[in-house]
Amino acid sequence: MVQLVGSLRKELAESLYTCKVLVVGAGGIGCELLKNLVLTGFKNIEVIDLDTIDVSNLNRQFLFQKKHVGKSKAQVAKESVLQFCPSANITAYHDSIMNPDYNVEFFRKFMLVMNALDNRAARNHVNRMCLAADVPLIESGTAGYLGQVTVIKKGLTECYECQPKPAQKTFPGCTIRNTPSEPIHCIVWAKYLFNQLFGEEDADQEVSPDTADPEAAWNPEEAAARASASEKDGDVKRVSTKEWARSTGYDPIKLFNKLFKDDIMYLLTMDKLWKKRKAPTPLDWTQLENKASPPEESPASGLKDQQVLGVWGCCQLFKHSVETLRSELREKGDNAELVWDKDDPAAMDFVTSAANLRMHIFSMNMKSRFDVKSMAGNIIPAIATTNAIIAGLIVLEGLKILSGELESCRTIFLNKCPNVRKKLLVPCVLDPPSKNCYVCASKPEVTVKLNVQKTTVLSLQDRILKERFGMVAPDVQIEDGKGTILISSEEGETEANNSKYLSDFGIRNGSRLQSDDFLQDYTLLINVLHTEELERDVEFEVVGEAPDKAPPPQSNPEEVNSITNGNKDSAQPSTSSKAPADEDDLMIVDSDEEEGAPSSSATVTSGTKRKHSDLDSDKSSTKRPRTDPSAAAGDEDDDIIALD
Repeated sequence: MVQLVGSLRKELAESLYTCKVLVVGAGGIGCELLKNLVLTGFKNIEVIDLDTIDVSNLNRQFLFQKKHVGKSKAQVAKESVLQFCPSANITAYHDSIMNPDYNVEFFRKFMLVMNALDNRAARNHVNRMCLAADVPLIESGTAGYLGQVTVIKKGLTECYECQPKPAQKTFPGCTIRNTPSEPIHCIVWAKYLFNQLFGEEDADQEVSPDTADPEAAWNPEEAAARASASEKDGDVKRVSTKEWARSTGYDPIKLFNKLFKDDIMYLLTMDKLWKKRKAPTPLDWTQLENKASPPEESPASGLKDQQVLGVWGCCQLFKHSVETLRSELREKGDNAELVWDKDDPAAMDFVTSAANLRMHIFSMNMKSRFDVKSMAGNIIPAIATTNAIIAGLIVLEGLKILSGELESCRTIFLNKCPNVRKKLLVPCVLDPPSKNCYVCASKPEVTVKLNVQKTTVLSLQDRILKERFGMVAPDVQIEDGKGTILISSEEGETEANNSKYLSDFGIRNGSRLQSDDFLQDYTLLINVLHTEELERDVEFEVVGEAPDKAPPPQSNPEEVNSITNGNKDSAQPSTSSKAPADEDDLMIVDSDEEEGAPSSSATVTSGTKRKHSDLDSDKSSTKRPRTDPSAAAGDEDDDIIALD
């Protein structure tokens, strides 16, 4: 007769007492997950999160209260969960999971790793660390009413990076407010600015500099001090953006100087943000007006909406749109609100001009009104009940793994509406590893198409190896028979190479580069394919993949709806050949088929690595161990801006 301890078999219940699990992220999913783990019987838990608690978290991250604002999420989550189960042994880290201290040996301590993250960079990193440590990983994500849970096990299932992913559609709030690096970040910021000034204010849509940005203060105490500088017992006193704008009479020039000069100058005081980034350049209305040249008589070619305005042109558009929106507000009466609509000319002009000015400030190529309109979308709300359901599914999959029933694990999709079989939860069989995966294949290899005469070493390092292929701190050598070191993770060792072009080192069509990341225990062989025919503003292409585009739709008798831009009401059928595209980079399906296994769900920011003495390898290396602390992406699930 089977002996039970509560609802679990005695053997399984006993294993929960002894096994050690790691939870990465203490946000929306993380809070629910930690509570579930201790109530299920897990006794040894470690949780890591770099973020601090913000007022906007309190509506869904129930382990936090008003008095906790500005404090470490991981530490407060630990204290709150211990009230459910005081006998649990919980260790909290207010840190980034991409810190080199959390190496392969650290991951080997755990029987299970559970992700509750909000960004692809950290997801990719944890995926690689779990592969290197051969530890099962449970990946998860939510987007409004949609959610997904999947299991990743080295050699048995697809890893997180087996399938190409479309461009990330979700971004941490600090990226939008402090360190935008892509036009879409600026467009989201401009949409939020519209709501803050003219529409319904939302704490999740703040646009002013984020003083609690964890990357701006590596010291946990400093991060908490930033967040709580003007608060007492969590009661943060804030000046409403709308109230300030009203006090100026919605003066467009005062608004301009506040948003594009004063706020940017404040960001520059957060100097840690700009150690490895190009600092933004503030704009001043008077200076721009004095420099402005008279308009040319000859009209620009092409349709008006497809023309890219200059900086002063955007300034004038900003001024005109603010004046128009101000008039619309006054016509509606006191306490009126406007609703952003991409088909409203004034609203679209405002977002186009504000986004482009911010792009210019952060050294990005500006976009046409047509491009901005096509990229702008709605916002996927964070739903507490979705997080709760997904956290419960994570624990159920974890129990299967601890019971030795890995073959019964599934990728499970949570849909907004029941499918044809009236199911909200759709399980799918896990796919085997992809033979062409550039992460978990036996010998990872890719072919990259680029112009060797225009691609710099720094671009290879930052844009291709770190941003596209998710390495933390790559070492690169040219396979030229001499083992020429092109990039070294040792600070300053190859810095002189950064501004040089690949062709300066004899790299040409057919050259091969070997890139090693010792922290991730990961080696990637890169075949260089020289071309002079890349599209405008495209620096490189990965042959055989379209990393910035969703895979083509597959024929299916059921309606296929994408959540990429949030204008669909239901989730969509999918198989593993489809790349995820939602709030947490996951593909959501609405299918009753349980045979096709949709892909699991995550790329990396800068950090550093070191060689681990215990790593078994049949390859010798001339590279020496390296360490170099650096900040990385935040490890929180729900304090994000999600595009829909």
